[in-house]
Amino acid sequence: MAALGSLLLLGLLLWAPQGLGQGPERRRRRPPPPQSPLEKVAAQAELSLPQLAGKWFLIGMASRCGYLAEHSHRLEATTVTVTVLDGQSLAISTFRKLDGICWEIRQRYLPAQAHGRFLLKGRGYGSKVDVVVGETDHSSYAILYYQKGRSISVKLYGRTSRVSDAIADRFEQRVRAVGLNEDMTYYFPTYGFCDSADEFHILDETKP
Repeated sequence: MAALGSLLLLGLLLWAPQGLGQGPERRRRRPPPPQSPLEKVAAQAELSLPQLAGKWFLIGMASRCGYLAEHSHRLEATTVTVTVLDGQSLAISTFRKLDGICWEIRQRYLPAQAHGRFLLKGRGYGSKVDVVVGETDHSSYAILYYQKGRSISVKLYGRTSRVSDAIADRFEQRVRAVGLNEDMTYYFPTYGFCDSADEFHILDETKP
């Protein structure tokens, strides 16, 4: 079909009257690429990476992910430990259970062009994820945005396994602001957390 389309287009060009499409009035500039959803999200002003370090609990997540929707009843309690590297990068260790066994997933958020924006590189082609720390008070909650391709998700973290209703409302407002809704929002269990994983259950995505 692609070859047939090319032949048809070539035929149209060959049959066009001389001069058609060559005048200045026919020259149109190519429209700019559509704005990335994450470009509309402002990063937290005066973000302090040292204050962001430490342990966080994953409270909720909003996403259009079909797998997440189908398996939302199997969500596991999840914690994240943040360590600041070289004053710019973040080492992220995520702890959660899989089939009753505690796993640790290691990732690294590399600094992007602006403060509060990071790049997460996973394994394989097309695994790049853009990350923005959208809002945090450093001491009780943090709202982060993740974008892979054109797909965006929002996560709410807390210093404890529960947050206030006011913070949950702020999270849901930000979810709606990027075109997601309550049907795409999932809250994680507040019990059954992992604090560590043995050497046989570590997935290190920082290694090539």
